[in-house]
Amino acid sequence: LEYESVTGFRTHGNGFQVTTDCALRECRALVLATGVQHRTLGLPGEEALVGQGVSYCAVCDGPFCKGKPVAVVGGGDTALQDALFLAQLCPQVTLIHRRDQFRGARRLVDQVLACPNIQCLMDSTVEALDQADGQLTGIQVKNKVTGEITALAVDNLFVAVGQQPQNERFADLVELDEAGYIRSSDCRTSRPGVYAAGDCRTKGVRQLTTAVGDGTIAALLFLEET
Repeated sequence: LEYESVTGFRTHGNGFQVTTDCALRECRALVLATGVQHRTLGLPGEEALVGQGVSYCAVCDGPFCKGKPVAVVGGGDTALQDALFLAQLCPQVTLIHRRDQFRGARRLVDQVLACPNIQCLMDSTVEALDQADGQLTGIQVKNKVTGEITALAVDNLFVAVGQQPQNERFADLVELDEAGYIRSSDCRTSRPGVYAAGDCRTKGVRQLTTAVGDGTIAALLFLEET
């Protein structure tokens, strides 16, 4: 398979003209499925340590950490759920949040606070990643109130600070919401003939199975409307 990166599109005749990094192509309809990317902490060495102690998916990589001390960064539902999941596998889970209160659901907060092997560090941020031989060995955590920096020896760091949609290049072509997602209640966009599928659009559940369903819906809508 050959892949081309789309850099933009415009209306052309009864369809669209799509510009890629390889060619200029024409089509009758477009399905935007740009996806999202996990937000990173932006720390030196973070990218090199992905898969070597730094992870953005506790469900994916948590089982490999069984019996090891780990840390989670974030304050929303995902971070709280990750901490609870990891607490079933790991002897110590440190949950680090930059504010003084969690943003997640109250029931999840209560479960986290009641879990004996979850330690919560509030008003705190991860300032640096410690590593040896390309493997994460610990993190440096700064308390924003006191300025104190604490070294934590952890084998894995799970980053759960949100996701970033990849729709910037289409901001002038279809309507986006305040978070950058394509406004779409039924896979249609603000521009006729352009559909959105998957995590890139406004929706309640972002999972692989719902993204596949979006693709089917977009295709059927196109057939109905042409």
